[in-house]
Amino acid sequence: MNYPQRSSSSNYESSTSDVPVTESRSYVYDSSRNKDWSKSSSISSHASLSSLKDTLPENPHIYPISEISAATSNFSTPKLSSSSWRCFIRDRDVVVFQRKFRRQMDLPELRHRLALICRNHHSSLVKLLGASISGNYIYLVYDFVAGASLADCLRNRRNPSFTNLSTWASRMQIASDIAHGLDYIHNFSGFGFVHNHIKSSSIVVTEDSFSAKICHFGTSDLCGEAVDAAEEVSGGRLTRSGSRRVRLEGTKGYMAPEFQATGVATQKTDVYAFGVVILELLSGDEALRFEFNDDGSYRRTSVVETARVAAEEYGGARKWVDKRLRDSFPMEVADRMIRVGLECVGDDPNERPDMGRVSIEVSKLYLESKKWAEKMGTDIDLSVSLAPR
Repeated sequence: MNYPQRSSSSNYESSTSDVPVTESRSYVYDSSRNKDWSKSSSISSHASLSSLKDTLPENPHIYPISEISAATSNFSTPKLSSSSWRCFIRDRDVVVFQRKFRRQMDLPELRHRLALICRNHHSSLVKLLGASISGNYIYLVYDFVAGASLADCLRNRRNPSFTNLSTWASRMQIASDIAHGLDYIHNFSGFGFVHNHIKSSSIVVTEDSFSAKICHFGTSDLCGEAVDAAEEVSGGRLTRSGSRRVRLEGTKGYMAPEFQATGVATQKTDVYAFGVVILELLSGDEALRFEFNDDGSYRRTSVVETARVAAEEYGGARKWVDKRLRDSFPMEVADRMIRVGLECVGDDPNERPDMGRVSIEVSKLYLESKKWAEKMGTDIDLSVSLAPR
């Protein structure tokens, strides 16, 4: 597909949430240095926390761990996920997300990254307000946004035949929101960030407007998952002259081939994960599912594989698109969206489009979908509840 050239400017707003984390696969790379963080000179002590707070502007907030503990009743309040709590801090409705540091990080490096991330505002990103540090853990404080994860909106476990996203236009709006948010992270955030956690469970669909917001922006950079430019991949192994220990994580079904081989996350691995999410949106299927037989054997099916088969068969795309849409969608736009998703999940990272070009193409297809919906008299604005049925 020939993508149009991107504009040099864009308008972005502010906003924000947290969504449960799905099962992850970890990669660990050991090197000559393997010191315990609690004994290192990096950022685990109260003194270093005070130093970090003194050197940052008023925003972002550097929260004392005692304040985080008090707000969560010593982390005993009901969890949103295995490592996140909803609470009120300084009269603001927030979500506290706990992550373990994956590598040693110098204080100036953490300070710089935190300031950069907290300065970023975009309508399709959940806003990071600040952080707290305790031992080997960082506690990231995000604004809370009412809604449900995209995964839950697409797949209602209580009623599989029901979906909140029952119109083509609603799904295209979400695709456009995610594309613009990831484009912003890659190209406008000021640091060439990699998200590294793009998946349907890490995207919140807001209850008020059914727009999509990407969660966990900044998590990979602040907990040390991100790989510096000086690091290289050689023979499927991560190498670095500084000999640091690096641990990177990915979720099954969303990992690009090169990530599975090396454990190194890049913007092109984000593009791959975005492509998987697009194919989920179009089909309603999980990224990866296992069907068990009576004899104990199972069959593994990925949405990427089924999309590739559908794209090659005559009339396959219409059969493959989510049946709960009841064939109420523009077939030409659906074909083009499937092609966009498949190009994003190409095996060769050099052949995948960048998010700037993808966001323009998805925006065009969203506008075409809105025109189609208006012509067909299909409702575009939705007001149904995201509560379980």
